[in-house]
Amino acid sequence: MLQSRPHYGTVMSGKSFPSIKRTMNASPVRRNSAFLPSILTFLVIVASGGLLLLIEKGMLSTVENPLPRGSIRRGDRTHQDERLSSPAQDLDSQLLQDIRNRTIRTMCSQKNMPHNINSLSPQQRRILLQHILVDDQYRFLYCYVPKVACSNWKKVLKVLNGALENVNVNVKMNHFADLTFLSSLKPEEINFRLKHYFKFMFVRDPMERLLSAYKNKFGEIASYQKKYGVEIVKRYRDVAQNAHITGDDVTFAEFIQYLVDEDVDRMNEHWMPMYNLCQPCVVNYDFIGSHDRIEEDSEFVLQHVGAPSYVHFPVRQTWYKPVTMETLYYYVCSLPQTLLTELLPKYILDFSFFAYPLPNTTSEFCRH
Repeated sequence: MLQSRPHYGTVMSGKSFPSIKRTMNASPVRRNSAFLPSILTFLVIVASGGLLLLIEKGMLSTVENPLPRGSIRRGDRTHQDERLSSPAQDLDSQLLQDIRNRTIRTMCSQKNMPHNINSLSPQQRRILLQHILVDDQYRFLYCYVPKVACSNWKKVLKVLNGALENVNVNVKMNHFADLTFLSSLKPEEINFRLKHYFKFMFVRDPMERLLSAYKNKFGEIASYQKKYGVEIVKRYRDVAQNAHITGDDVTFAEFIQYLVDEDVDRMNEHWMPMYNLCQPCVVNYDFIGSHDRIEEDSEFVLQHVGAPSYVHFPVRQTWYKPVTMETLYYYVCSLPQTLLTELLPKYILDFSFFAYPLPNTTSEFCRH
């Protein structure tokens, strides 16, 4: 069955935190935006009730989800398929896909949700089309989400189109060269591919993704420290007007406060909600993979689209430092509870659409 992830909590009562200064020019929090996510969350609970009942009665074990349309042209993969996943893992993945599919169908059926690409605002449409990559040879569309292994998937696309010899080539990654974006095509070409191509995306626990973006961009990338770090320090600290600010010491709480005050559609793609990047109500995704099953789920996609048998998802480099649950707990538990409460409406659709648990807002867990 599905392996439940522990809920991570917030701050302990009575614990002191550095104060975060709000400036007058900081964008006000849109309080009214919390009402829609609250209604949608309620709908998710209602929609999931029937599914949970089926799971409890063991009825889903007899249900076979049809594979996405298309043939697998991957050569003789029998032994590797057996190695990739056990029957229990297959059932876990099937149940997770079923939960996501049912949730998305239920939530997207609401009248106030977008139902096609023309129902999006120009800004929303631009963001979506700029994040969908096209492979015409293997007839698929991939909506990439930064901080969800998108660099490795871009390598895979470059191998498939011949721009790279293999995924292990040690070259500086160019995130735009030798890639076809849906935004570069004509409207009729866009509509044809949205209707007929295999469409997929990968998702990640929203808080884990935000922490990964924070640690990478503000801890390692000088350009992000200069562009965003300096702005955050100026906005939320009392600093002298002529003080030298490097932006390399932004705290996680300051970063979260910045997200709370930022308009979602104007966010940098590395922390923009996954829902806003890929619009699952507008694009009918055939498969939504998980970051914590990235190798298995990527192998499924490659088999389905008929990629050559020598093309595989890249193996994680030895220098890669994943965000562990312990690290995530440490950072989330360090946040003031009120700040985490203000953040959740911005990302509630990511939690609910993609079946991730909300952070626990009690203090009991963080005491441990």
